[in-house]
Amino acid sequence: MTRPSQLIHPQRAPATTRPAATVLLLRDSAQGLQVLMTRRSMTASFAPGAYVFPGGGVDALDAASHAQARRRTTQSDLHLTQAIAAIRESFEELGVLLARHADGRPADQTDIAALSRGAPFAAQCQAQGLLLAADEVFVLAHWITDRDLPRRFDVPFLVARMPQGQEPVADESEQFEPVWISPVDALTRHKAGDFFIIFPTIRTLERLLSFTQVDEVLQACAATEEPLWTSCPRAGWLAGREARYMEHESPFGELAMTSPDGQIMHTLDWQCEQPVALLKNVMRLTAPNPGFMTGPGTNSYLVGDPNTGYIAIDPGPADPEHLERLWRAAGGDIRFIVCTHSHPDHSPGALPLQALCTQKPPILGLPSAPTARAASEFTPDQLLLNNELFKLSAISLEANLTHTLKVIHTPGHAANHLCLVLLEDGLLFSGDHILNGSTTVIDPPDGDMTAYLDSLDVLSAACTEHAIEFILPAHGYVMGGTQGEAPAAIAHLKAHRLKREAKILKAMQAQPQGTLDDWVALAYDDVPPRLWPVAKRSLMAHVDRLNSLQG
Repeated sequence: MTRPSQLIHPQRAPATTRPAATVLLLRDSAQGLQVLMTRRSMTASFAPGAYVFPGGGVDALDAASHAQARRRTTQSDLHLTQAIAAIRESFEELGVLLARHADGRPADQTDIAALSRGAPFAAQCQAQGLLLAADEVFVLAHWITDRDLPRRFDVPFLVARMPQGQEPVADESEQFEPVWISPVDALTRHKAGDFFIIFPTIRTLERLLSFTQVDEVLQACAATEEPLWTSCPRAGWLAGREARYMEHESPFGELAMTSPDGQIMHTLDWQCEQPVALLKNVMRLTAPNPGFMTGPGTNSYLVGDPNTGYIAIDPGPADPEHLERLWRAAGGDIRFIVCTHSHPDHSPGALPLQALCTQKPPILGLPSAPTARAASEFTPDQLLLNNELFKLSAISLEANLTHTLKVIHTPGHAANHLCLVLLEDGLLFSGDHILNGSTTVIDPPDGDMTAYLDSLDVLSAACTEHAIEFILPAHGYVMGGTQGEAPAAIAHLKAHRLKREAKILKAMQAQPQGTLDDWVALAYDDVPPRLWPVAKRSLMAHVDRLNSLQG
């Protein structure tokens, strides 16, 4: 777990969440699936002027009204309370009544006319012999309002079919302009600037794009009583504007690491001129070598502080300006230079960076194997042993500071690849073994797929052993940010590789006399053909592994 003393921003307690419930009322139309939305008052305390789904806070009477509701046998008390709240809010805001008589007949306009939107809801329904149709309301998603906002809600997004024969009528105090709209039209209009919707609404509508009928949505939700997704988004700055991200999106982990309490302070734009502070004791400086294979560029990291000096991880290519920036960011006090492996975008900068330093820090790592390509030749000053520890430490006026790195040998992407764990803060520097947003290339003979998969298992165990929360890759943003996310990301990566391997095996069986080009077209049919030459390298590694397993 990251030490609080190393966080960039002072800790603060985000606003307490309030329980609420939102319901997406759906209908089928000639234009496809549509959802009912209304515009919030411009004076509303939350999302003024936004188009939203009906909903509001859960109150004590909702939890006390279970006896007045129909429920599924698998529906928990919590979900029943939330469904009742959503039904109540639909009626109070839009005059839509999800209820049935004791004989199963749905509520109609006569029943609606007999009820007052301003009086206790469940009691009125009971007096009219109506049972709330909570059994027809399903959980779609679970949203928790972003940590940076002053008003926060813990809210399920529920779904239900719009009752036949009813028409929405806005209350004209909180909600206005009820409109039936397809998800694609809502998103298109929002992008054009004439249909304002907030982040959770946008992402929910995006998920609905994959459904064409109401039944498809309800069946997907009925398959489980759990949300199809759960999210508490995070925000940062991108291109000078606030940008928000869900847990599965690439920048989320970096925002969780730099701004754990929701401070909107971190800038996500990729640049190579200035170091980016991730923690007080971790900086990243991206080399100016963006490209197809390197993404935004190779990440060089500095671990340490002015009292202890710094460890430079992956100095990158021998780019004089990048290396001088790295040296200056460390105040010239670099104690060790570590290369995760010998590829030309990682290790060539080691010697010239060493030459800049007065004390000539040792270059640490593993020498390139005989299988390495000529451009990947590398010989360190000192070999790093598996599980070896090396550290920086100093006693300052504030604290006894220590930053300890543990070496983990992880062959696979390269025979001499290693990863590093910053023990005090639960960080994994993954080199090219784990990347954010893409899978690394395994290029035989120096790359080995069996070794790569085995190394993933080693890293997964290390995540558990050292309570690793974040993975810092050599390309892309920091990964992690939710409990158990680091080992989950590794498990997902391994599953992806094995799924690809199954497709390769199927291609080989379909065309036993086929060439690598034949197999790559079948096994990577979900990848643009322009990427096949690169994919063919990893395909070769899978073929070697399959042949060894069968041999």
